[in-house]
Amino acid sequence: MAANSLDRQLTQLEACRYSFGRREATRVVKLLKRLDAARFPDSSSLIRFHEALLFLRAFPQSPIVVRVTGRMFSSFYKKVEALRKGGADMDDFDTFEVSGIAGTQMEDTLSFDVANWLIKRMPNKVEIAWDNYEPGRELGTTGPRFIPLLEDDAHVEADTPWRRWLETAAGKKRVPAWMISRFEQLPLSAPQRAELYESLRVPLRWSLENSVISRTRNWKSVRSVFYHRIFYHTTPLISRSKVSLADELAKRPPQLTRLSRKQGEQVMDMIREVMLVRYRELYGTTLGDPQSVVQADVGRGVTIYLWNLPPDRRLPLRAYVAGLTLKNGVPINYIEAIGLCEWMEVGFNTFYTFRGGEAGWIYAQVLRCLCHRMGTTCVSVYPYQLGHDNEEAIESGAFWFYRKLGFRPGRADLQKLAEREEQKIAADAKYRTPARTLRLLASDHVFYELPGSEVGAWDKFSTRNVGLQVNRRMARDFDGDAVLMREHSKSALERILFPRNGVISTSSWTPLEKAAFENFALVLAPAPELHAWTREEKEDLVQIIRAKGKRDEMLYLHLMQRHGRLRRALLKLGS
Repeated sequence: MAANSLDRQLTQLEACRYSFGRREATRVVKLLKRLDAARFPDSSSLIRFHEALLFLRAFPQSPIVVRVTGRMFSSFYKKVEALRKGGADMDDFDTFEVSGIAGTQMEDTLSFDVANWLIKRMPNKVEIAWDNYEPGRELGTTGPRFIPLLEDDAHVEADTPWRRWLETAAGKKRVPAWMISRFEQLPLSAPQRAELYESLRVPLRWSLENSVISRTRNWKSVRSVFYHRIFYHTTPLISRSKVSLADELAKRPPQLTRLSRKQGEQVMDMIREVMLVRYRELYGTTLGDPQSVVQADVGRGVTIYLWNLPPDRRLPLRAYVAGLTLKNGVPINYIEAIGLCEWMEVGFNTFYTFRGGEAGWIYAQVLRCLCHRMGTTCVSVYPYQLGHDNEEAIESGAFWFYRKLGFRPGRADLQKLAEREEQKIAADAKYRTPARTLRLLASDHVFYELPGSEVGAWDKFSTRNVGLQVNRRMARDFDGDAVLMREHSKSALERILFPRNGVISTSSWTPLEKAAFENFALVLAPAPELHAWTREEKEDLVQIIRAKGKRDEMLYLHLMQRHGRLRRALLKLGS
C-alpha cells in the first residue's frame, strides 16, 4: 500500500473513533481489515494503527468491532517483528506515551516489589541491561551479604569485574532472579529489603513478545472477574461540556462490592501490568492490599476498582486509596487519593490513547466512588495534574478540564487570573490561554467543595507543612535526634491521654498501633490545647490512632471525620 494511501486510511480510522451507528460500524470493520492486510513501512504508522485499535476496543460501535480488534491484537506482535526485521527505527515504540506494545522490548529500573513480581510473571525472560549498568561502591557494600569474599576485591581494587562476580555467584540461574531471591532471604523487614535492593539501581530489560502483560493484550475478555457485559456506542460520546459534576455527585452513591482475596489479587496483578508497560509506578499500585479491593459498575461499560494499602505499608498520617478504571475491560486510567478528615487530594490520569473518550463523565464517576468510600466533602487536585512541572498537562490545557467542572483555585490571585481568562475566552471564541498563563494557574491546588463543606478550610493546608514543623522542633529541641524526640513525644502524649489510675502506656498494643501512636505523638504532643480536650475527645483520639493499623483504613478516616477538635488541630499545624 502506498504511503499516502496508508496515511489517508489511518486518518479515516482515527476519525471513525468518534462516529457511531450501524453504518459506521460496518465502515470501521472494512477499514480495519484493509489496514490489517497492509504493509507498514515505519513505526509511527504502526503505532497509529495500534492506538486506534485500542480506542475502538474500549469504545466499540458493535460486537463485530470487538471481535475484529481482539483478533488483530492477538497477532499484532508479528507486525512489530516484521518492522524490526526490515531494519526500521524502533525507538518510537519506547516513548512514554506508547510504550508497552506487543513485540517490543522494555528497560526500566524497577522497585524491589515490582521487579520481584515481573521476574515471577516472566521467568527466564528478564535480564540486567549491562550496557547501561556499571555498579560501584553500592554493590561493593551490599553484595558481600550474598557474594562470599567480594569485599576482598571490591574494597581495594579499581577494576572489580562486577558482572563476572554476579554471573559466577548466580551459576545457572539468571542474575536478576538470583539477586531477588537472595534479597528475599535477608533477615530484614519488607521495607528494609526494598530499600537495600533499590539502592543498587539495577536496570532490567525484558521482551514483551506476545505477552498478555503487553499494553496490546492486557485488556480483559467478557465474563471475567473484571466485567460481564460490553457497552456498545451507537450515539456520540458524552463530552465534558455535558457533564455537571454537581449533578453527578448529588446522585445516589454507587454500590461498592468487596471482592474476595483471590479476585483482589487478580486486580493487583492487572494494575501492575498496566503500570509496568507504561513506565509508571505509584506507591499504591505497587503495594496495594488485595483484601481491600472494592468494585463499582457505574454504567456505559465502566468499572472502577479501589483499594487501600496493607496495614504495614500505610502513610503515617493520611489515608490512601488507589484505583483503576476499565472501559469494556480495557484499562483507561489510574487513580490516587490521599486524605485526612473530610479532605482528599486526588490524582486522575487518563492514558493518552483514551483522552478523547468521555474523560469528564468518567472522572465524575470516579469522584462519586471516592467521596462515598472516603467520606470526602472537599476535593483537591495536585498542581502536577494541572501542569506544574508537567508540560503535557500544559499542552492539553488540563487546568480548564478541572475549572469547567467547577474547581476553584485556592489562592485569591489565581482565582482572579482564572476569571480574567474566562472573560477573554467569552469575548473571543478563538482565544487560547497562553502556556505561560497556564503555568501560573497550575502553580497551586484547585478545590471542589460538596454541599455542607466549609469552603476554603483546606486551601492552605499541606501535610508537608506538618512534617516540616515536626522536623524544626527536632532540630531546635532535640539536637536533630529523631529517636530522642520520638521517645519524649510518646511519653508526653501518654501522660495526656491516659488517666494516672488506669492504663498508663501502650505496652499492650500491637506493633502497628504503637507506630501509629508515635507518629501522632510527634504531631500532637507539643500542642498545648490538647490538655483542654474532654475525656471523651481524648478517648476518641485513642480509637482513631488504633484504627490506623486496622484491616480497613477507611475506619480510621471515618472516625477522624467525627472529631472536630482533631480536625482543627491538624488544620492549624498544616496551614
